[in-house]
Amino acid sequence: MTLPLNPSDPTLAALRAGLPFVWPNPHHQPAAETFAASAYGLADVDAARARWQRFAPLLARCFPDSVAADGRIDSPLLTQTDTDGQPLWVKADHALPITACIKARGGVYEVLCHAEQLALAHGLLRAGDSYAVLADAPAHALFAQHRVLVGSTGNLGYSVGVMARALGLQVDVHMSHDAKAWKKERLRALGATVVEHAGDYAQAVAAARAVAQHEARCYFVDDEASMLLFMGYAAAAWDLKAQLDAAGIVPSTTQPLRVYLPCGVGGAPGGVAFGLKLLWGDAVHCVFVEPVASPCFLLRLATGNSELSVYDVGQNNATVADGLAVPRASEMVAQLVAPLVDAVVTVSDAALLAEVRRQWHTHGLRLEPSAAAGFVAHAMERPALGSNTRTVVWTTGGNGLPDAVFLPLVS
Repeated sequence: MTLPLNPSDPTLAALRAGLPFVWPNPHHQPAAETFAASAYGLADVDAARARWQRFAPLLARCFPDSVAADGRIDSPLLTQTDTDGQPLWVKADHALPITACIKARGGVYEVLCHAEQLALAHGLLRAGDSYAVLADAPAHALFAQHRVLVGSTGNLGYSVGVMARALGLQVDVHMSHDAKAWKKERLRALGATVVEHAGDYAQAVAAARAVAQHEARCYFVDDEASMLLFMGYAAAAWDLKAQLDAAGIVPSTTQPLRVYLPCGVGGAPGGVAFGLKLLWGDAVHCVFVEPVASPCFLLRLATGNSELSVYDVGQNNATVADGLAVPRASEMVAQLVAPLVDAVVTVSDAALLAEVRRQWHTHGLRLEPSAAAGFVAHAMERPALGSNTRTVVWTTGGNGLPDAVFLPLVS
């Protein structure tokens, strides 16, 4: 395929060479201008936040050992000091309840939305009912007649699977060759059906989508094109705001907040960035972070071409950051957030693994390589950032790693 970039373009050269680099987005626009032209905005995120509140009693009932009594899914905001002695905040979604990964904010949410619609359609929810009734026997019997499908490299599949099985829904997770064996076994232990594919993430998603299109009582969670996933993630910005408010941190254009978001297909970082920009506009800078072998979102932003994949720039999509091993960005997400992304940083596998070890031995954080991406990107950018910039690294997964997988990474 012909690339819409000059062969001498330094961005293309860096992508082809697989070099870690910082790419300031030349297509960035003011947030107010972007939202004025968008079909989605604050009202959509407010609706998602209200839905999360309705689901809270159900979550507390389904997961009493991991979800607080108020039914909220959130993670702590931790503090560290960076290499220059500046404070660094960590939004610790590697420790989210239920799934120990950021996908709880999207996958769990979309399954709950599907269950809500089924229950309303069959008269199982009446005005004033607590949503905890969706864990009762009549709802369970209804849900057992329905199936949820999803394509995943692992964490979204688990988030969809654990919520679907808790409600009694059948679930099939189509997984790419990148997916780790322990993630497949964890799903099978829930009672999910794991469908393995020799191809990559995009092929697994396509296979799941094709099955869902031809079967009744089948619902497809589309990681590439789901507004429910996107808005579930966007609501997370308000969780961070509450924590920053408590710490006395108010982003401004003179003291901006720079947030590092690991990026695969784009749904989670795109949704979070959307919410952050709604809250703080240009006072927050959103930086997506990708492996050098899987720079799909950078490629989409740099070229504007939705058909290109990382294979077209000579990369193989093979990375230790399996959660970020995606060949082509979500076009839906790119359309929504391309002007809102301030920069993209690509990082090497060696740096990710070194950071996993450092975070464990220095701070006691149990991270997947994907979740270490923001720390690596921040270290690359730190010399160019002013002292007035506040930094948040958003982690994405890790507390769910079994010892047999995690301990060799940090030894």
